[in-house]
Amino acid sequence: MPTACERRRMSSSTTSEQRRLTPHPAEGSPAEQSPHWPKAAASAVVLRGDHVLLAQRGKGANAGSWSLPGGHIEPGETARDAATREVREECGLEFDIVGLADVQDVILHDQDGALRAHYLLTVFHGVSHAGEPIAASDCRAARFVQIEALAAYHLTPGAERVIRRAVSLVAGSIGGPGVAKPGERP
Repeated sequence: MPTACERRRMSSSTTSEQRRLTPHPAEGSPAEQSPHWPKAAASAVVLRGDHVLLAQRGKGANAGSWSLPGGHIEPGETARDAATREVREECGLEFDIVGLADVQDVILHDQDGALRAHYLLTVFHGVSHAGEPIAASDCRAARFVQIEALAAYHLTPGAERVIRRAVSLVAGSIGGPGVAKPGERP
């Protein structure tokens, strides 16, 4: 017997494909009550030698800030594939994912304290070996930045912490004290 939520979905005028791809929160859940329920997103710490790829946000709440390339996970897309796609779309680069760096809640509030957005962000880490970043999509700029120079950039909250965590993880995965050098494979 279908639940109330399933009956609502079946009685709507959407196509079966739209129903399959559209998430439906449980009846009475906070997600049903608010358009600000957590949204899935993915990003990547892309390393090259002692540099990390940063993208300057061109729009949204963090416009002008530097951050890791990333964005929404599309329906039917894995978090891993979304991270790869976002790096390609925003910076024009391919990279090899080494592993998972972190999972973060990004919760944004208005000045009056009202919830504006909530993202559940899966952050991968990996290594890029070739090519130069080219800002595209919603980025103003994209570049590899020396990790020790991060303090000179206005980073989004939590970005430096996850970058340093990824550096440690990559260093451990290649068995050496530092990040893989350009041209080296982990």
